[in-house]
Amino acid sequence: MLIEKTMRRYVVPLMFGLASSIVSAQPNRIDLIDEAAPELAQFGGHSVGVRTLEVVAPNRIDILNTPRGGETAFYERTLTLEIWYPADLQGAQPGTQYQAITRNPEITATLSGRAVRDAEPLRADGPYPLIIISHGYPGNRYLMSHTGENLASKGYVVASIDHAESTYDDQQAFSSTLYNRPLDQRHVLNTLAHLSSQPDGIFSEMINADYTGIVGYSMGGYGLINNLGGGYTEEIISGFMAPPNRLLQEHATSNPDYRSNLDERIRAGFAVAPWGMNAGFWQAEDLAGINVPTFYLAGDQDTVAGYENGPRAIYEAAVNSDRFLLTFLGAGHNAGAPIPVPAELNNADNKDAAAHYRDENWDNVVMNNIMDHYVTAWFDFHLKGIDRSAIISAVPPGFEERLTVEHLSPGQ
Repeated sequence: MLIEKTMRRYVVPLMFGLASSIVSAQPNRIDLIDEAAPELAQFGGHSVGVRTLEVVAPNRIDILNTPRGGETAFYERTLTLEIWYPADLQGAQPGTQYQAITRNPEITATLSGRAVRDAEPLRADGPYPLIIISHGYPGNRYLMSHTGENLASKGYVVASIDHAESTYDDQQAFSSTLYNRPLDQRHVLNTLAHLSSQPDGIFSEMINADYTGIVGYSMGGYGLINNLGGGYTEEIISGFMAPPNRLLQEHATSNPDYRSNLDERIRAGFAVAPWGMNAGFWQAEDLAGINVPTFYLAGDQDTVAGYENGPRAIYEAAVNSDRFLLTFLGAGHNAGAPIPVPAELNNADNKDAAAHYRDENWDNVVMNNIMDHYVTAWFDFHLKGIDRSAIISAVPPGFEERLTVEHLSPGQ
């Protein structure tokens, strides 16, 4: 089910000779490219459009209203999506603003980007591979908006999810996120594939969902690992964090129907600080079920998802997949993914909320650029067949002392 939101168009007034000064003066830009950025961090040749949609997953189990030992409740689960895509601007100047609720939900930040709201899709070069972006707990669809705009400019349709009951302004019990995250990712894939197949739809003939990649950060990575074939271990199903009545078994290795529910259209994953290994959600035999190529990004000082007992342990145990591990040395859980701290939070009153975005040892713009460089190379290689192998396996010039890249092939 689909509901389209009508959003006001914000066009940045770019006059000849003043464009660069106006852009640089805008706070909270999500499209900044640092002078040290690696080559594939640069924006591509397509203009970018953006739309906000709501999609509804009917008859989803309502974790919050299902009592332990009681009858299972059901509801319609609504997900808001921000969708970036190659666009025909028809003379419009690039630029829009996003009203983004922040880690302090009482404060809304105004983010500035280069997409044009509700621009006409560019069908001539389509259909395009689909990328799904899945945020952490809590988070929202704008947290990795730098990746959304960047990939759309390179010929992808990118859908970033507001995961209900897991966003800054509607955060609910963790058990809902544990159950719903893999399902939300697959539902968005199915919905957008359907939209592209409709002859008169807003994204008609725009999306090649047979070639889908997912970027998952933290709890988004938790859901991604499950969708790649890493079923949850039996021991966690009745744990104190788990949803009631063993409902998490739907996503468990021990469920005989688990693997048949996975979607083979997911051709590649990009897992940023995936949470769960350090909390016992997988054993090595569960992660051996992953056979989809996966790129892992992590900070070696991550105290939320862990490192040696977290992303690195997942990387090492996924022995039946081709995989890479990019490590930001000295970085914590915020490595790569979050946009820079919004100016509205960059003050003494919001110190804790601002810490949700920043890293003590790395600049956000630099981290975003590095992430988008590798995201581009990874999905170009696996979804478009462009040989980016040399870029994927190399540390960008100038970062040899701050990054490491490792590779393991199936069977290793």
